[in-house]
Amino acid sequence: MHILDYSTTLAALLLTTSNLASAEPIPVPAVQLSQPNHDLILSPRARPNAPSGGYAPQEVNCPRNKPTVRLADGISKQEEDWLGKRRKETVKPMIDFLKRANLEGFDAEAYINRVAPDVKDLPNVGIAVSGGGYRALMNGAGFVAAADSRTTGATGEGQIGGLLQSSTYLAGLSGGGWLVSSIYTNNFSTVETLRNGREGSSIWKFDRSIFIGPNLPGIFDTTRYWSRVARQVAAKADAGWGRALGYQLIDAEDGGPAYTFSSIALDDEFSAARTPFPILVANGRYPGERIISLNATVYEFNPYEMGSYDPTTYGFVPMEYLGSNFSQGVIPSSGKCVKGFDSVSYIYGTSSSLFNAFMLQNISSVEGVPTFLLNAANATLNILDSNENDIAQYEPNPFLGWNNATNPSAQKIELDLVDGGLDLQNIPLHPLIQPFRHVDVIFAVDSSADTTHNWPNGTALRASWDRSQGAIANGTLFPPVPDQNTFINLGLNNRPTFFGCDVKNFTLEAGQKVPPLLVYIPNAPYSANSNVSTFTSSYPESQRNEIITNGYNAATQGNGTLDGEWNKCVACAVLSRSLARTGTGVPGECGRCFERYCWDGRLDTKAVEGEYEPGFRVGDASTKDSAAGRAVVMGTGMGLVVGLLGVVVMIL
Repeated sequence: MHILDYSTTLAALLLTTSNLASAEPIPVPAVQLSQPNHDLILSPRARPNAPSGGYAPQEVNCPRNKPTVRLADGISKQEEDWLGKRRKETVKPMIDFLKRANLEGFDAEAYINRVAPDVKDLPNVGIAVSGGGYRALMNGAGFVAAADSRTTGATGEGQIGGLLQSSTYLAGLSGGGWLVSSIYTNNFSTVETLRNGREGSSIWKFDRSIFIGPNLPGIFDTTRYWSRVARQVAAKADAGWGRALGYQLIDAEDGGPAYTFSSIALDDEFSAARTPFPILVANGRYPGERIISLNATVYEFNPYEMGSYDPTTYGFVPMEYLGSNFSQGVIPSSGKCVKGFDSVSYIYGTSSSLFNAFMLQNISSVEGVPTFLLNAANATLNILDSNENDIAQYEPNPFLGWNNATNPSAQKIELDLVDGGLDLQNIPLHPLIQPFRHVDVIFAVDSSADTTHNWPNGTALRASWDRSQGAIANGTLFPPVPDQNTFINLGLNNRPTFFGCDVKNFTLEAGQKVPPLLVYIPNAPYSANSNVSTFTSSYPESQRNEIITNGYNAATQGNGTLDGEWNKCVACAVLSRSLARTGTGVPGECGRCFERYCWDGRLDTKAVEGEYEPGFRVGDASTKDSAAGRAVVMGTGMGLVVGLLGVVVMIL
């Protein structure tokens, strides 16, 4: 069993390393993120509270009132209580943010103070960061940095700093989930802090692939790295590759194997609701299913719970007790509870399990690995069903015997979960459109690789719209969006676009609510070639910084150089649903913003001619064949050889 655990992790870490051409940095009148401060000390926010003291879960005595599965007929009592505090905490940051936008003829402070006592009219903001590996992490980091009032210069003229502090929810999926998890396990740190890192830490050191690990001393440092990972995962089946990624995302010894997602709820800052509410997303895979469809159950993970609002599972289990033997929603009277199953790295590894399949399929394509090592590794990996290597297994199934009439996995011992983007909904919008959460506007940061050259084309939004038309949506509405050809032909995938602007366009049936306004922020080449492959495994520091800056430029429209009123338009999007509910007139500047950015329903469905290759939006740039990229490929291959050698020795 231990060999299976270890080989699963090993297999999941074998991937190719093809860097795309990167761009020279462009001189832009932009806010520069601060330079590294090597004296910085990061203090972890989530806690190493797994009772085993490591990655493995452990049986514990249950509390007097044993945990149970609840119906998904609303948000949890814990989230409801937390929201009562969080909505109040957003009032001052929102006033400051709106005042900086300085909408002509609109007294932002007076308006927010007027609606604040009745929070149902207070703007409710969500941010969703898509999947896409490191590309999504870095591009999403640029947006989060721009939205964070703590970022150097983010509250200056034309900036959108304070949007993060005004937000209620922050959702991530796959690579976007890495970003969200890293922020919350490191003291809700700023992107600047994580990017700058500190001496002796491997936090956000993406120049060293997870194949070879952090820069430990000694010639066999890669072997020792693999040995440490092996020890950490040995007692937990299907450990996943996320454990190794922890070295880059969690600033703690050995990448924080004992840090749990539920421990976020114990932090003083989070419990006082001074941060947004983090959510990660994964898909269910039904027994015997090979292709993940839009009818797949969407599961969410938050500090309090794991479960789904879909009519299939329609239930939630306490996150802290994930791994306990629930049957028909309860733990048997003689049963014990389990804690520590919800390791942060296991949760974000679940949301990004797509990488498992890719790595297994490409093990032989890594340059420089001797045949005898590949054969030894493959022999071990053959234990796994090649059609099930993308699965994260949750055993025992927390929803065993639950909702038998509608839950396809109700009779399975394990619950199989896969990458949250495999149903094509690569932006984690599902948790934020739930009517129970009353979200008004979602800033959807899309780093999907839909085109030949890894740019988004609206597929993620269209998938969510298509899903909303079926029974699986349970009546939850979604703003209409066009087809992928229209996205490209009208340039909607190359600039911000608002969807669902006019609430009067929605016909509501009993129990339905107007969906949030979507502010779509697609990855585009503003100042760098940010369309790197999803499976590129390492990035020189300069390239990492360029992609983060590119995301910052997307969020601020080149610090207002592309639209001097962009920060006003962001403010208008935040206010839109609230103004409609209260019957307040729309400021004139908002009217102009909506004319520019709201999709007007036009379609251009003709086939896209040739391959989509957008030009730079800010300044001009020339691409080059990156010598650093070539060096990364070679370094990764040699490091992998050493790592595999250590693994084979251990197995034999």
